[in-house]
Amino acid sequence: MDAHSRGRADEIDPADQWVLNPQTGNYELRLDHSAGQSQPRTPSSRPRRSTLPAPAPADTPAEAPVPGQRRRRVNEPGGGGQQPPASRRKRKQGASRKKKVLLWTGGTMAFVLVGGATGAYLLYNKLDGNIGSVDVGDAAVKTESMNGPLNILIIGNDVRTGEGNESYGNKTNVTGHADTTFLIHISEDRTNATALSIPRDLKIKIPDCPTKQPDGSTKVIPGSVGKTKFNESFGVNGRDPGCTMRTISEMSGLGINHFMMVDFNAVKTLSTAVGGVKVCLTKPIKDTKYSKLNLSEGEHRIQGEEALAFLRNRHGLGNESDLDRIKMQQQFLASMMRQLKEDTLDSPSQLLSVANAATEALTVDKGIDSVMKLTTLAKEIGKVDLKNITFATVPVVDNPDEPPTKRATVVLNQELAPQVFSMIENDVSFTEVKKKEKQAKDAKAQAQAKLLQGPRAAAADVRVDVYNGSGITGAAQSTIVWLQNEQGVSRSTNKSNAPEKAAKTTLTYAPNQADQARKLADMMGLAATALKPGTQDAGEREPMTLVLGADFKGAGKSMAAPTKAPDVGQVEADKQVCAK
Repeated sequence: MDAHSRGRADEIDPADQWVLNPQTGNYELRLDHSAGQSQPRTPSSRPRRSTLPAPAPADTPAEAPVPGQRRRRVNEPGGGGQQPPASRRKRKQGASRKKKVLLWTGGTMAFVLVGGATGAYLLYNKLDGNIGSVDVGDAAVKTESMNGPLNILIIGNDVRTGEGNESYGNKTNVTGHADTTFLIHISEDRTNATALSIPRDLKIKIPDCPTKQPDGSTKVIPGSVGKTKFNESFGVNGRDPGCTMRTISEMSGLGINHFMMVDFNAVKTLSTAVGGVKVCLTKPIKDTKYSKLNLSEGEHRIQGEEALAFLRNRHGLGNESDLDRIKMQQQFLASMMRQLKEDTLDSPSQLLSVANAATEALTVDKGIDSVMKLTTLAKEIGKVDLKNITFATVPVVDNPDEPPTKRATVVLNQELAPQVFSMIENDVSFTEVKKKEKQAKDAKAQAQAKLLQGPRAAAADVRVDVYNGSGITGAAQSTIVWLQNEQGVSRSTNKSNAPEKAAKTTLTYAPNQADQARKLADMMGLAATALKPGTQDAGEREPMTLVLGADFKGAGKSMAAPTKAPDVGQVEADKQVCAK
């Protein structure tokens, strides 16, 4: 339509050039500077226009015939809904150039961009029908709204379907495997975000996965026997994206709200739709055997097949491992973010092309399976500034079970990985954005911190009953053994299971037990927020109550969140870093 070939006129938002005609019920594209106003025109002066039917609600799609397989919506005759009542859209005042844009992965951010810049109603029927979805059940942590912290899993599917993809990806599995994967954490205050890469060759335990079947029933797909590669969390034995979500949740202790999955075709179509993505190399790469990537040292703008080769290549990089390839992928995505923000916002035709390519390649969970739901999500994640988005990789070490000369997989770094997961769980910024300002404004946090200030009782004077609400068998007993044998807290008692599971560990105490509470908090590494003071003094022999929650990491292991990110090679999205 006409909007495809026209850009912004001065400071007019392209979306404001679409005006609802109350007589026809259609949106009309008016290409003069008075778009959005109601000045009368004579027939001879009326500009050429194009119409788009007002949006109608999309029908609910049927279940996918194979877990994780995309299924397109099919609209009923007549559009499946009634036209919305006539209304006049208020013109935005010069805000289009100031919109903040994010790109978690090519497919995701391209849609987010369109949702914020042109208005989802323009392309509702078309884009809404593009989106495929999968019901992952309780693998997705439900939220009442999108106002709090969000964890979104971006899964890159290595399925080979599509022209020119024969040399990439899995050659035997028609659904593909979990390849490039990012866990995106968006802070509650929207000041920062973290994109955490999960290596495909990470050896991890895959849990049993309840998986929706085409007939609506649920089948439990058995987990792995021992540890296996992370990329087998999707596609193997019928595992759907929910299995990948469960695997990461079990590994990290983090709940995941949504997933988005894209394939190789998304890289090619989106990199082309934005006009190419800038990347740079500190040395040339020429891989004639695998990716066919052939780039000289320096800066390049890549798209299509070349962009996919850049993301898939690992030969000629460092030790030619997946970890080296992850660095290239992070560089590409950070660069694409900047590209979208700096150039694409000003081109309506490019916006529409990117949006169509993005949704064509996108599969999501039921919680965000429509244009309107994705637009709501877009408004939240679009608040984060690029300079406050950090790319990092889950801390890992070489797999000690493999010979030094034949190491092909990695395992979690048991010292650093828990710190990274704890930072995400506790909403701590890797870029430490507005950390001091937030602490100064958070009176509740300051009041909690004061609970840890004051005298400590002797370990022998600490009385505590321990309840297990962690879901970990034997957690209360192991804590009692540790307290008594290693800390000298002899007046501690195992009270077995708590009445119900607890998300967080809590220590409840009376005002006259504050010195005991501080001592126990020091021993166990409890955060100030774990302390729950009562209002009435306790008797001389009355114990405090410690309930172990899901954040319990083992007897003697601190549960306090780190205040500063460990060095895991993180990179800010607004900085260009050349691949080595």
